[in-house]
Amino acid sequence: MPQTNKLFQTPPYAVEDSLRRIGLNLRIARKRRKLTIAQVAEKIGAGVRAISDAEKGKPSTAISVYIALLWAYDLLCDIKDVASPLKDVEGLHLAELKAGHSLRTAIDNDF
Repeated sequence: MPQTNKLFQTPPYAVEDSLRRIGLNLRIARKRRKLTIAQVAEKIGAGVRAISDAEKGKPSTAISVYIALLWAYDLLCDIKDVASPLKDVEGLHLAELKAGHSLRTAIDNDF
């Protein structure tokens, strides 16, 4: 019996809520363009079920479906910087600490 992914069964609330909102936004975008699920599925080369699942925010839907839908609606440019390492403030701070920079140097006495 294959092991099931716990993320698909019970994702953290923040993940579940974000997927639901993304799915709803994708559905609104499709309807505003007066497209059917079948038309969008054909355009991106996916099945009707994959589009429907993405619009429902199902965590088991491949990220490629979400990205392809954003492309199909000409919304992909809006997320180009989402995973930018330059916007990873916490990661940059941790890298500085690892490189030997003291946290105290970042703190000033200006209260």
